[in-house]
Amino acid sequence: MYLEQPQFVAVFFYFLIKHMSSNIATEGVYAIGIDLGGTGTKFGIVDNVGNVLFSGEISTKKHAQINTFIDELYDQLIILINNAGGIDKIKGIGVGAPNGNFYNGNIEYAPNLPWKGIIPLAELVANKFKLPVTLTNDANAAAIGEMMYGAAKGMKDFIMITLGTGVGSGIVANGQLIYGHDGFAGELGHTIVIPDGRMHAGTGKRGSLESYASATGVRLTAIELIEQSKEDSLLKSVDKNSLDSKVVYDAAIKGDKLALEIFEFTGKILGLALANAVMFSSPEAIILFGGLTKAGDLILKPTRKYMEENLIQVFQNKVKILVSHLKESDAAILGASALVWEQKN
Repeated sequence: MYLEQPQFVAVFFYFLIKHMSSNIATEGVYAIGIDLGGTGTKFGIVDNVGNVLFSGEISTKKHAQINTFIDELYDQLIILINNAGGIDKIKGIGVGAPNGNFYNGNIEYAPNLPWKGIIPLAELVANKFKLPVTLTNDANAAAIGEMMYGAAKGMKDFIMITLGTGVGSGIVANGQLIYGHDGFAGELGHTIVIPDGRMHAGTGKRGSLESYASATGVRLTAIELIEQSKEDSLLKSVDKNSLDSKVVYDAAIKGDKLALEIFEFTGKILGLALANAVMFSSPEAIILFGGLTKAGDLILKPTRKYMEENLIQVFQNKVKILVSHLKESDAAILGASALVWEQKN
């Protein structure tokens, strides 16, 4: 519609003021991001464009009781908060945690944390800090962070896969993270890829993706193939207790056939799982994050190959496989802090 000059000027200033007000609302206001892991907990203070201004880390596993953990977290974070200008500068706290439930703020039956059962973590942290707290699964937090700051910026449909000690995932469809009716949607790591396959120590289930495509899974594959193979391999001279995905990678880049076979097998399993994920959610991209992505094409090439082979034609050659753009040392903190900016109030 054509606007007369006075009308145009009025509309122009309306949007200008609206834009300025939005910026003023977040200028000088920060979010706290907390990444709670089984071994350690990382935290930081983040501005609204993704700069980590202050950060720190404490041990998780040394705290047998949740209350002593909360106390130490507070003691360390309050120093950073004061460095950032005080509690009035903090909009809220976002927490990414294993088995974190977005709906009720609880950690529920996390197998790798020292506290068992249901832990009302969001409530405990909110009471201690006197700030609003949002909690979600650690992989979901990573997906939100990727959408706000990383490779998924501007995307409305993508899947985030974290390849670390375990395999986590966050699924975004139509611009919304999929939580499901109970807050636990998106556990692709626990989907079954090999019926009656390896036993998962944490869940007691057999044949899950996490049992094969995680750093732990790569180690188990290496042990199995070393025992089965009659060929010479650099890996056969490595003590079993020292064998990990990094050792396999180092051997693979030297051209070790057995190490290359391990990555090929891992990519085959991961590609199959990603094909299934694509066919139920039709994402624009799958974004991989975590230690295994450092293997580069050793893992990416077979993953792409077997994903495409297992897709029906309508999905083939449409979905990108990308590596996260987030700096690994900051990614978990950024993902958790992004939960704060996502909240409307």
